[in-house]
Amino acid sequence: MTTEDDNGAETGTGAGTLASPSPGPPGLRERKKAQRYQAISEAAIALFLEKGYDKVSVAEVAAAAEISKPTLFRYFASKEDLVLHRFADHEDEAARVVADRPAKRPALDALQRHFLDGLERHDPVTGLNDAPGVLAYLRLLHGTPALVARLYAYQDRSERALAEALLTAHGGNTLEARLAAGQIVTVRRVLAEENMRRIKAGESAAAVWPDAVTSANRAFAQLRSGLARYA
Repeated sequence: MTTEDDNGAETGTGAGTLASPSPGPPGLRERKKAQRYQAISEAAIALFLEKGYDKVSVAEVAAAAEISKPTLFRYFASKEDLVLHRFADHEDEAARVVADRPAKRPALDALQRHFLDGLERHDPVTGLNDAPGVLAYLRLLHGTPALVARLYAYQDRSERALAEALLTAHGGNTLEARLAAGQIVTVRRVLAEENMRRIKAGESAAAVWPDAVTSANRAFAQLRSGLARYA
């Protein structure tokens, strides 16, 4: 079991300290740090789901994760970040899809394929996931005003990153790229919200999937009609 010493350094079998990590192959420190991020976030979300977000203190989260409060804040700058950590890898996802696509593939084609792939694997970001844990997390997220406010900030950063990727990939001007990114991010969000709405109403992800695919294809077709530069 990993604990901490009085100075907030991690101790225990196989664990180094934050300030002086144990030697190992390249990437070991990064993997361990990512695992710690995940463990702290999961401990926090479990408490929030059990007691309610506003009724759990950061000190309680730190105790559940067996770390000190100062150490927790080295990983997460705020209480809200403990929940939104699950979105961290997705913040620049659309931008990465555009940047990493084959050179001759239009941005919208790459983004559409990526969204459809997400639907097929029931990625929670697409809203097409009926796992109880995912549904509980979404209720926590959308039912807590402080988290909703931070989610809007996340969406703004995602939009800005996508705009930069579109500008690099297809040229144009900054305003044009921002307008396009805003439309694309909004379409993805609305599609996900519709999938979530139907699942919350009692439908299964499998039952919603065919309509979700049809709606996504139609939505991206509409985007192409107005965003010719990126199609």
